[in-house]
Amino acid sequence: MSRDNSNHFIKSALILTAAAFIVKILSAIYRVPFQNIVGDVGFYIYQQVYPIYGIAIILATSGFPVIISKLAAESEKGKYRHLAHGMQAAFYTLLIIGVCLFSLFFFGADIIARLMGDVQLSPLIKITAFIFLLLPFYSVGRGYFQSYGDMVPTASSQVLEQIIRVSFILIIAILLVNKGSSLYAVGSGAMFASLFGGISGFGLLCYYAMKRKAFRRLFVSGLSFKKFYKTAQIVLIHGTAICISGMLLVLLQLVDSFSIYSLLRHSGMEMEQAKVLKGIFDRGQPLIQLGTVVASSFSLALVPLIASAWRQNNESTLQEKSINALNITIVISVGATIGLVNIMKPTNIMLFANSEGSNVLAVLAVSILFSSFILVSSGILHGLGHVFAPGKYILLGVVCKTVGNVLLIPLWGTMGAALATIISLFIIMVLMLKKLNERIEIIAILKNNSKSLLLAAIMMTIGLQIWLLLFELMDTNRFISSICALTGVVIGAFIYLFIIIKRNVLSEEEFAIIPFGNRILQFISSKK
Repeated sequence: MSRDNSNHFIKSALILTAAAFIVKILSAIYRVPFQNIVGDVGFYIYQQVYPIYGIAIILATSGFPVIISKLAAESEKGKYRHLAHGMQAAFYTLLIIGVCLFSLFFFGADIIARLMGDVQLSPLIKITAFIFLLLPFYSVGRGYFQSYGDMVPTASSQVLEQIIRVSFILIIAILLVNKGSSLYAVGSGAMFASLFGGISGFGLLCYYAMKRKAFRRLFVSGLSFKKFYKTAQIVLIHGTAICISGMLLVLLQLVDSFSIYSLLRHSGMEMEQAKVLKGIFDRGQPLIQLGTVVASSFSLALVPLIASAWRQNNESTLQEKSINALNITIVISVGATIGLVNIMKPTNIMLFANSEGSNVLAVLAVSILFSSFILVSSGILHGLGHVFAPGKYILLGVVCKTVGNVLLIPLWGTMGAALATIISLFIIMVLMLKKLNERIEIIAILKNNSKSLLLAAIMMTIGLQIWLLLFELMDTNRFISSICALTGVVIGAFIYLFIIIKRNVLSEEEFAIIPFGNRILQFISSKK
């Protein structure tokens, strides 16, 4: 593989990682004041419907654009008519899908709300349904630019969408709460803000398309039914498989939306208490999103690169880049998981004002490790041509999650839901590991690094527990907990990275891929 291609991969990964990091940071930040404004019940209302919005965004961001970019990248250079017809066929296909999904959630909102156990959610579901109408525009626009290795339109539209969405959610929440509106009205306002954010991101994509004269390239007459049918098959079958992989966490959240509240109610719990417990359980979602940001970015950037190397029978590139991505993901996700588990109580108080559900959230945090590995493994397997395997494993995991919720929630409440999440993710990870090891020697890598990772995790845990004991002697309040959590992040990261670097778990090349990796390497190395 040439140096230019390698640098292009690194640059693309960095752009997407930076954009995803900003988006996830905003996603985590806005939920904190939003939960503080509306309380746990208001947070429950919002999070019940959020997975539907999440599905639409994943379809338009990291699902169908991947298969569209792959189709466009495989088109012969110079044959713009062939490319244009492929884009047109994909657009019409996704237009049909978008209208169907809109109809499902808009006209079926009352039924869906009843299945969730809360009929008052129906208006929120109807508002959220409109986001699916943007699906063909988002997917084709982003897929087109990504096929040329141009990640700026995708990244900037994601960031703008999130900035507009987050800003309006908080503004609307403050205005409606101060006005004395119901929490369900606040939830509806939040969904309106999400829809407006989506429209804003689409507008920016249109700007890029006009600036780079993409419309001229794509509006070519002569699309045949044969071309449309062939492309539609690929987009529907292969695109859906990729979408399922990207929906891993959202699908699990959707299962929780349909089961946690209703199962708690069926167990005899009062309505308000069940809503509060579900809202507390949902505090873990932004923390998990932050923990998986690097993995989701790598999975998005890996597919075109690995697919190209696979077509060229470039086994060395396949091994090298796949191992780099997996190595980085495992190191970061282990550190993030163990660190967060240790400081979950002060983090919970810092963000949400109390320590309610800290044990449940600590168990749920383990999903960062499993889901990060799954996301990157899915990207590698898709690039290797194993389009359907990850989707099958994830659907099996969703079934396990559903069964787990039904069996465990009546016994242990939301702790049962957290355990069901971990068990289902572990099953998916094992299946992914087995499949991936057929091409990439990942098991050998895990064995080689397991002792060093275990040592780093243990030493970080010891250091953090000693630090936490010092704060246990003080009166627990939000300010003290904030200091404990933030300083704990610094201390834990320093201990963990010190051991990782000292034992050469990551190479200098792998550190270079991580944002600010070289500076971290130089700083920690100077402290040896």
